[in-house]
Amino acid sequence: MGDNSSWVGSEVGQISDRVISVQLLVMMFLGINFLLILTFFKKKSFYRIARYILFAVTLLSDSFLLLISNTLYLLAHFNFTIQVWLCINITMIVLLYSMVTPVTLTVMTLERYVAICMPLRHAELCSERIHVHCILIIHGLSSLPCIAFFSSFFASASLSLYKQHRICSPQMYILHRWQDHIWSAVQQIYFLIMVITIAFCYVKIMKVAKTASGDNKKSTQKGLRTVILHGFQLLLCLIQLWIPFIENYVFQINLSLFINVRFFNYVMFYLAPKCLSPLIYGLRDGIFLHALKNYAFLDVYKRNILQEQDNTLTVDQFEILQEVQ
Repeated sequence: MGDNSSWVGSEVGQISDRVISVQLLVMMFLGINFLLILTFFKKKSFYRIARYILFAVTLLSDSFLLLISNTLYLLAHFNFTIQVWLCINITMIVLLYSMVTPVTLTVMTLERYVAICMPLRHAELCSERIHVHCILIIHGLSSLPCIAFFSSFFASASLSLYKQHRICSPQMYILHRWQDHIWSAVQQIYFLIMVITIAFCYVKIMKVAKTASGDNKKSTQKGLRTVILHGFQLLLCLIQLWIPFIENYVFQINLSLFINVRFFNYVMFYLAPKCLSPLIYGLRDGIFLHALKNYAFLDVYKRNILQEQDNTLTVDQFEILQEVQ
């Protein structure tokens, strides 16, 4: 413990630099997501297209998750404790929306599969009346691992535990070894199903790409690349499952190494995947990129022009009043 304490005392500046760098990354990702969300809500035609609705769900989920997880990161960094019952409510939301993103990615891949491999049924399967049901199903499926995780905790925790003050982290809910196994098993089953689904869609789209020609071939190739990027996003989400096991093992070896590994994991496998959704649809999708330029950047330019005109009008009115007087 002496080594660990001396390390913490000598590395405070380094940790502070890390906190600042994390905050800069979070603000950058939130700023980009806010522009994309604003673009989606300003163009009403996006409300009727399934892939843009699912894209908006991913953006809102990632932004909400970034805000809460960053708050927990800061609380843990400064050793700020809160009551367990409040931490439970916060962690429920974190676990729910940590699953919403990969489930939505899988649904987006299925949407691309239907659009490319079953174009005649795309309008029927992705109609406007199904959009709300699809969002509810996504949140329902995402809540099942959370329910399983906290059911095992509620069955084992004593009533006095809820009134205690602790640093809020998912590790505090693991009271017995078997709870960790349940959580891991549920997560692995979910992601196995997702990986199989994305692999199936990739193979089917690849077969269509080989037989397509002209504009259809270009559209199919683009859809194929989108599925690959969704698979890469899902891989990063899958790596998040192994992070707690790695961190727990490293924590038993050395505190200095544990803090370095935890910071690396948070940036690489938690923050980095949040920037891929804007890359896939915000920049690669021509229609959305055009709308982003029009609604996000041109609106700012128009406001500046109108503000200058208002200021000029105010000055002119002032000069007229001065002449009248």
